[in-house]
Amino acid sequence: MATIQQRLTEMLTEPVEACGYQLWGLQFVGAGNHSILRLFIDHENGISVAACAEVSRQVSAVLDVEDPISTEYNLEVSSPGMDRPLFTSEQYQQYMGSEVVVVLHMPSDGKRKWRGEIIAVDGDSVTLRDGKQEITVILSNVQKANVIPKF
Repeated sequence: MATIQQRLTEMLTEPVEACGYQLWGLQFVGAGNHSILRLFIDHENGISVAACAEVSRQVSAVLDVEDPISTEYNLEVSSPGMDRPLFTSEQYQQYMGSEVVVVLHMPSDGKRKWRGEIIAVDGDSVTLRDGKQEITVILSNVQKANVIPKF
């Protein structure tokens, strides 16, 4: 996880939890004046628009005081959705046996994008199986990962 993301996660976990929700994860997409800070919140009963608005107000207040991002940005708060992104080893463990798409920062076996079933989680590494091929990736090399929903 990048330093800014670690700092933001530490800073925003408490205000999100104070509203009664879990901070599932966050993404900061830096693009000059068009940057986006995207928060994913979760709750066992789901997430409503009102919940997103409440968390947005609380988080905005903290961000205004702490001012951790020097450029202009838009704040987005949403549920992780059915194709939820995965950020931590605990989340990969929770979705063991599920199919995911993983995009890597640096290629592994000549590929940056992998799709497969999570078959093992060991500390900071995750093993995926796509058919008969298995690949183990280090979480710090994961640019993004999403669960593939089953209908």
